[in-house]
Amino acid sequence: MRTSTADPSRIALARTWLLTAAADPAVIAASASCGADVVVLDLEDGVADRDKPAARHHTARRLDDGHTAWVRINDATTSHWAEDLRMLADTGRLGGVMLAKSEHAEQVEATAERLPAGTAIVALIESALGLEEARPIARAAATARLAFGSGDFRRDTGAGADPVSLAYARSRLVVASRAERIAPPIDGPTHADTDLIAGVAVGVAAGMTGKLCLRPDHIASISTALSPTAHDIDWAETVIARLGVDGAHVTDGSDRPKLARALRIRQLATAFATDGS
Repeated sequence: MRTSTADPSRIALARTWLLTAAADPAVIAASASCGADVVVLDLEDGVADRDKPAARHHTARRLDDGHTAWVRINDATTSHWAEDLRMLADTGRLGGVMLAKSEHAEQVEATAERLPAGTAIVALIESALGLEEARPIARAAATARLAFGSGDFRRDTGAGADPVSLAYARSRLVVASRAERIAPPIDGPTHADTDLIAGVAVGVAAGMTGKLCLRPDHIASISTALSPTAHDIDWAETVIARLGVDGAHVTDGSDRPKLARALRIRQLATAFATDGS
């Protein structure tokens, strides 16, 4: 069985995750130059049941032709899940897998067993049960990050779309991720152009550091909103200069948290600059 070559640090830092319906080869090809940190070929909700075999075929050809991509597979309670995994087991440059409607850690583990060794999995939490099981799911060895399937979560729970209604769900995913020492979670998509930046800000305020995208024209704005601002960087460098990179000049209990935040901002700014974004 092949071994994944995914870079854990790049997965942890990825801000924009573009879901691209895999039923259309032209759309798949266009996604390669969209500028997203991660392109996810979608075999699940973006594809009608009758088109799923063709979508698997197009995905396999894309990966076997030397292109790297992530793939969102169908949830483990469906027959499509096994078909998706059968196609991916020996395919080409698989970046990772996004598992739809994750509700148990065992689903993540069963998925990992059928994929190339070391394949990273982003577990989509899209239901009340998934949220209740978020920490065990985050603890699964193959789980790289959690993601919030906000639309399906609202459908399952009857929750509203406003930030207050979804605040508990977002916070719970953030806490579960931190408790299990994996990268912060990825927020669900924002559909309306007028609400895009506000939608990103809601996730950032909760502690999320990535966002699902449904449209390529949203990528640049989301990347900017999820990156340190010039003001953030100036503040961080001032704090580091005053306290010392090793905390040599710390004088009270509030200094350590400030320094930790400043160092994190410097790390992100350096990483994103190196990545060219």
